[in-house]
Amino acid sequence: MNVAIFSAKKYDREFLNAANGSLHKLRFFEPHLNEETVSLAAGFEAVCVFVNDQMNAAVIATLESLGVRLIALRCAGYNNVDLSAATKHGITVVRVPAYSPYAVAEHTIALMLALNRKLHRAYNRVREGNFALDGLVGFDLHGKTVGVIGTGQIGTVVAQILTGFGCPILAFDPFPNAACRSLGVRYVELNELFAQSDIITLHCPLTPENKYIINDAAIARMKNGVMLINTSRGALLDTLAIIERLKSGKISYLGLDVYEEEEEIFFEDRSGWILSDDVFARLLTFPNVIITGHQAFFTREALLNIAATTIDNITKFENNQPLENLAG
Repeated sequence: MNVAIFSAKKYDREFLNAANGSLHKLRFFEPHLNEETVSLAAGFEAVCVFVNDQMNAAVIATLESLGVRLIALRCAGYNNVDLSAATKHGITVVRVPAYSPYAVAEHTIALMLALNRKLHRAYNRVREGNFALDGLVGFDLHGKTVGVIGTGQIGTVVAQILTGFGCPILAFDPFPNAACRSLGVRYVELNELFAQSDIITLHCPLTPENKYIINDAAIARMKNGVMLINTSRGALLDTLAIIERLKSGKISYLGLDVYEEEEEIFFEDRSGWILSDDVFARLLTFPNVIITGHQAFFTREALLNIAATTIDNITKFENNQPLENLAG
């Protein structure tokens, strides 16, 4: 198949070309797919897209008119795709449901540890010759209650790792996971998880029902000094409410790998730019906040798996074989 690959970076070219061999004709485009760039898909049977490409109804209608029959997501989430529009226009949508739960789970734990032990601040101090320990006190992770929202593959690995630290684990998920229960994870209602957890970490997809699942009312139910971690989707958090609660001290630690308005910020070198997003700029001012640029997935193992699954999805579609990784 002729495939247009949007939001393409150097690593996308490397791993997708290696996985593809000579199976398909791949062409890489750096811009995001959106209403302004969709014309680049002319002459292609499939488009391959990432988290910040926008497949709304208008884009999908144009894709159909250009002859595109397949949208191949190289990620697990598909909240940026209008699935009803895709169905209406006869376009199949496939995704990569699992690439490396260990990559995201381990990054989640890294954020917890870095925030707790203030590694970002200690690193800068030592480089400046400041070896004072004032202001760097942390806490033992052992014995702290962690609330895991979403216990799919990633959430389960997070629970496994934290069990090794000696943390009691609470979980919320509409579909409880037997593997988590076997670890001693206790499933509770969301309000109980908020009230009892010292640390809360998010590992659920973004849906209309759980947008802003962490809002001001939810934060009010949490312990004073709670740590929040989000490596899932930015809009699971109400960022304005988060900022107010950081200012009041209700939230003592915040670790983010995602941001609701990240499309215009992440995955690019913007070091010479003036940051126009005032909300994001405000987050960066807090010493108890660590933000990484949507890199939790970014391990060699994950990139290999993403590329292999993406090419396999495209090949199965071309050969009219059963598609195990349909979105929705």
